[in-house]
Amino acid sequence: MKFHYSKENLKPAQARLQRFLEILPGACSWSVLLGLIFLSIFFPFGAAILIVAFYLSWIMRVLYSTFFLVLSYLQLSIESNTDWMRRIQGIDHLPVYLKESTPKKFSNNWHQGISHKIHLRQLDGLQTSKNLPPKSKEIYHLVIFPVIKEGRDILEPAIEAISRQYFPPQQMVIVFALEERALPPVQNAVNELQKKYKKIFFECITVVHPAIVLGEARVKGANATCAARQAAAFFQDKKIPFENVIISCFDADTVVSPNYFACLTYHFMVCPDRQRASFQPIPVYHNNIWNVPGFARVVETGSSFYQLIESTNPEKLVTFSSHSMSFKALVDVDYWPVDMISDDSAIFWKAYIHYDGQYQVIPMYVTLSMDVASANNWWQTAKSVYKQKQRWAWGVENFPIVMRAFLKSKKIPLYERLRLGFKLFEGHLSWATSGFILSIIGWLPIIFARREFAASVVYYNVPNITNTIFALGFFAICITIILSLSLLPKTKIRYRWLFKIGHAFEWLMVPCILVLFSALPALHAQTRLMLGRYLEFWVTDKHRAK
Repeated sequence: MKFHYSKENLKPAQARLQRFLEILPGACSWSVLLGLIFLSIFFPFGAAILIVAFYLSWIMRVLYSTFFLVLSYLQLSIESNTDWMRRIQGIDHLPVYLKESTPKKFSNNWHQGISHKIHLRQLDGLQTSKNLPPKSKEIYHLVIFPVIKEGRDILEPAIEAISRQYFPPQQMVIVFALEERALPPVQNAVNELQKKYKKIFFECITVVHPAIVLGEARVKGANATCAARQAAAFFQDKKIPFENVIISCFDADTVVSPNYFACLTYHFMVCPDRQRASFQPIPVYHNNIWNVPGFARVVETGSSFYQLIESTNPEKLVTFSSHSMSFKALVDVDYWPVDMISDDSAIFWKAYIHYDGQYQVIPMYVTLSMDVASANNWWQTAKSVYKQKQRWAWGVENFPIVMRAFLKSKKIPLYERLRLGFKLFEGHLSWATSGFILSIIGWLPIIFARREFAASVVYYNVPNITNTIFALGFFAICITIILSLSLLPKTKIRYRWLFKIGHAFEWLMVPCILVLFSALPALHAQTRLMLGRYLEFWVTDKHRAK
């Protein structure tokens, strides 16, 4: 479906619809919060019933999420030692490989047994589809690093990690998408890295994005699009089909494991509809996690867990942060939006709408590591984390555009439009309200209870119900703590076991974190959108301990 994925240059009727849909999420969030406060003061009995119903819904969701978090973590553990290169080479000779890949028994390692069964199921699906991939030697990776203020201390570990891949670096093209307004030290660092690594990769180039381009905002998507267009010309010149290229747009601090691009190549090859798919790894924030305040550690570990949970349901999965996709798909949809902040999720919705719903996100159970937002002191770090979460919550800008497209579309099934539209809306509504209700508003009916309510059965049972619900919630947090300790990277810090014990106690800050670094920035973002005060792109501060 031909649809202009932007809020700019709309016809009057579409502009009015766009503005109404921009107001809707923030208006609903404020209505829920203010309505519950009003009921708690003047009708505490009714408010108590609504809040208990919310608690019950919340705990069911928490227990559901915890169950799938454990499953997702187990699958991440299962695939941690998979030899992806061997599987890739096998797919290159699929008929022979299928005969050799009969079900095997792994008596000493159940991880390998489960992984092998999943692998066989994917091979069967690939063979049945009859849409075989190109040979692995014909597949190229394009990796774009948008750069504006990241120094060599941030960039070089990311490039070094890619140069040490099991997948041949000679089949990789690295592009530094450098902003023209970057300071001279940053420009010099990029030029030095390009010269150092140019001979390792198939090509390593720098594309300078002009500071002012008509129709563009100062956003990462505009910079990445400029670099991708140059890369398209490069591949055309080399006569390399776009269908054989996988594009990854990474933040400058993204560090991947040696197996990462082999894993990505495998998922690309084994996916029958690979030209209409994005590939989503699990982001973790381990680069500097031991050098930031405890609240920042908990916030970012929670973000990783959220992605682990989302990965268990590919039908609802939306691309987030660093991810990959077919370069042909990127070119078909005319690259990333150049006037939106939330380019990582916007590119999924743009592709989904362009292909009339025939687009999917494939979860990959492999991690890539980035930096926790940090600054020179505790207070500045808190501000950086808050701004980063507000920028993530600004993904609500996709809602009015997606809904306009859904209203216009006749090819995307009605059920899918209703399902995805509701998920998108409910996700942002819950993000902005749940923390306030759980930590603050939920206690108001008891505080403002009048005599007739105070003498009722509900008044005496609400605390008991609440305590039971929070006991179950505490059980879920205990599981989360155990998983977080397992997921944290090793450190050379002396007495690191003391740090891990301290990290376990840091999770007691969750009620405050839910309000200050989740609900509040989300409500702030929705309020700005509601008032038409559009957010400007802010580059996250990142510091490495020396």
